[in-house]
Amino acid sequence: MTLHKEGRKILFILLVVLFAINYLVKRYFPEPEIVQQLTLVASLVVYVLVLQFFRNPSIKIQIDDRVVLAPADGKVVVIENTMEGEYFKEERKQISIFMSPLNVHVCRTPVGGLVKYFKYHAGKYLVAWHPKSSTENERTTMVVENPNGVEVLVRQIAGAVARRIKWYTKESDRLLQGQEYGFIKFGSRLDIFLPLDAEIKVDLEQKTKGGRTVIAELK
Repeated sequence: MTLHKEGRKILFILLVVLFAINYLVKRYFPEPEIVQQLTLVASLVVYVLVLQFFRNPSIKIQIDDRVVLAPADGKVVVIENTMEGEYFKEERKQISIFMSPLNVHVCRTPVGGLVKYFKYHAGKYLVAWHPKSSTENERTTMVVENPNGVEVLVRQIAGAVARRIKWYTKESDRLLQGQEYGFIKFGSRLDIFLPLDAEIKVDLEQKTKGGRTVIAELK
């Protein structure tokens, strides 16, 4: 288990802030001591919660061009046929995974291959489960063509709390299946758009593990 690079600056600033709060409490509220103790305990709890959010576990990826892997840890909240209007401009199977603040927030490519399309969109910060969040929130859209010529679209979506989307790829890059390509800070959602003949392997409310859970098989 390692600390993700996106958390280093935040954790340092948080440590300084919490230290300052505890110093001020100790200086201006010396009595009763229970106030200082409660402040210290609360500070430790907050720091540990933020620390676990930025954890980056080492995982082993089983590469298989016939399957689609979950792009992140989370819970499946949508499985439906829908119109994808940005790139495909036709009906596709959509799977959406909601990531709570307790999940690992590393984003992994569901298939390996060539990045055919990548675009960042500024936008709103509706709650991540809102139906319009996929088209109106801050987001990125990435399309990867796997070695068999199948294109899969994956979209990072910011939520009401997650207001920082990070990505580490661009068009024409080649990615390995399960490779980290981005990170979303503090709660978010990922949408995956698949061909209509893809066989879905997950159910609604099912928990997923990024880079490990098979969410679909491609024909």
